[in-house]
Amino acid sequence: MISEAFKDFLATSASICTVLQFLAGTLVCRKYIINGTTGDTSGFAFITCLVSCSFWLRYGWMIKDIFVIMVNMFGVVLQLGYIAIYILYCIKKSIIVRQFLLAVLFITGVYLWSVVEEDKQLATRQIGFLSCGFTILFFASPLTMLAHVIKNKSAESLPFPVIISSLVVSCQWFAYGCLKDDPFIQMPNFLGCILSAFQLSLFVIYPSKKVGDIRII
Repeated sequence: MISEAFKDFLATSASICTVLQFLAGTLVCRKYIINGTTGDTSGFAFITCLVSCSFWLRYGWMIKDIFVIMVNMFGVVLQLGYIAIYILYCIKKSIIVRQFLLAVLFITGVYLWSVVEEDKQLATRQIGFLSCGFTILFFASPLTMLAHVIKNKSAESLPFPVIISSLVVSCQWFAYGCLKDDPFIQMPNFLGCILSAFQLSLFVIYPSKKVGDIRII
């Protein structure tokens, strides 16, 4: 009984922190609106997060986990909003629009397959693998700016709020996955802890030239 109560408490805490992690994207979008442009930042994180949330939403529904369902439903709605803002302020709109359309087609195809597939255990496993893969992509997506960071010797282009929140959230979900004995929740969040910690180390190695701007990157 105690372990179940603790599991629910941990899941609730992880869900709240995940929502806050998703909301960190508002700081990124705020910078886009203030500057009137997305600059040299990539919208790939929003796309991967949309796909990841969509698959986790389906996975949560298949394993009947209300915490996974609710937090990822909220995530899908937010990511759609962030993508809309990114498209509005980016210069090369064709790239992000193409990525978005491909993501939507991919999500739709997987959802339809999971519905018609008679072997629900197989479908659940496959959705679990896809969820893991795209979660890892989301955690690693800021690394697409790694070459830019090294060239300019500044981590200013990395989304600090997203990375720090990713570290906290991945640690909590990893603990929840261990208590639930769910390898699909454990694996990506363990790797998420490692990737997030590495990305944070870049802020120490290559500190931002505009320290005051770190909080709104």
